[in-house]
Amino acid sequence: MKKARNILESKGNEVYSVESESTVLDAIGLMAEKEIGALLVMNGTSLDGVFSERDYTRKVVLRGKSSRKTAVREIMTSEVVVAKPDHTVEECMALMTDKRCRHLPVVEEGNVIGVLSIGDLVKTIIEDQQFQIEQLESYITTGY
Repeated sequence: MKKARNILESKGNEVYSVESESTVLDAIGLMAEKEIGALLVMNGTSLDGVFSERDYTRKVVLRGKSSRKTAVREIMTSEVVVAKPDHTVEECMALMTDKRCRHLPVVEEGNVIGVLSIGDLVKTIIEDQQFQIEQLESYITTGY
């Protein structure tokens, strides 16, 4: 059974982040540039929050705030759900489902070592299912 650590090893553990004083405009610009849906909000090595497309649409656009004048700290999600490297894919999926989040920082000994998205988990589950199907097909056609 794959774990968070295994996914990070295959996808890479690059973490994109902004500081809490960054403007929302700067944050969404970075997200667009990197083609990602969320950024970690870091204070040095400390994880202060997550800024996502959902935060932007619900807390800036719908409230008529200015992306140029609003700091990320004003709208970020500060109660961050995190996974440990040894959490299984199923445990990570359950966390995301229960807490209704799409991005899951992976933290080891207080340090962020990567971020998993819902897409990363779904891709892993599909790959594992495909592998199992191929193994079953091989067993059926060859007899062992």
